[in-house]
Amino acid sequence: MTGLLLAAAASPGAELIRLSVGDLGQPEGMSTVMKIALVLTVLAVLPSVLVMFTCFIRLIVVFHLLRQALGTQSVPPNQVLTGLALILTFFVMAPVASQVYDRAVIPYQQGELEGDVALQTGLEPVKDWMLRNTRETDLLLFAKLSRTDEPITRGAVPLSVLMPAFLISELKTAFQIGFLLFMPFLVIDLIVASVLLSMGMMMLPPMMISAPLKILLFVLVDGWHLVTESLMLSFGGL
Repeated sequence: MTGLLLAAAASPGAELIRLSVGDLGQPEGMSTVMKIALVLTVLAVLPSVLVMFTCFIRLIVVFHLLRQALGTQSVPPNQVLTGLALILTFFVMAPVASQVYDRAVIPYQQGELEGDVALQTGLEPVKDWMLRNTRETDLLLFAKLSRTDEPITRGAVPLSVLMPAFLISELKTAFQIGFLLFMPFLVIDLIVASVLLSMGMMMLPPMMISAPLKILLFVLVDGWHLVTESLMLSFGGL
């Protein structure tokens, strides 16, 4: 598409206004208007990209489950947990982003690749990373639900099948990690409740005693370090 022709029909003999969008196949042929529109589009879909193509969903679910296990209600606040999840997401996805930039963005800017070819080339590292963190059972499930032939190789899985399978796998992994985080704090809750019941202090809420103990245990074992390390090592290919 080389341009759009807009006619100002307010009065007879009005001049034609030509708005050029350039050649979208090559970066040097793209007009400034289209570059701005492309940047705004990327910013608009960025939250969806974070959820569908990155490790953000696993991190944020684990952090929220950890906060519930500690029983601290709103501490740390949602803004802190979201910021921490974003920083760790950028850390995990940095090697993938570097591969996309080297294989697709630079050749496209230099005119070595067409737009559609650059898009397919840039998606390959992302799909490889998603496949390493997706269970085969989830892939087969959505391949069956989509009524498509079962993929012969993992690399032949279409993106429409890979995205929901990846999200389901991430949720399962996040809940597995969250369950393991809940167990030691649940033991503390049971011990505190049993002690208070045996002492006849039934009117005293167990959370008032167990919450400081759980925070103390979490700090003594350097909980944030252990949780972050475990999350980073849980991603395949990191």
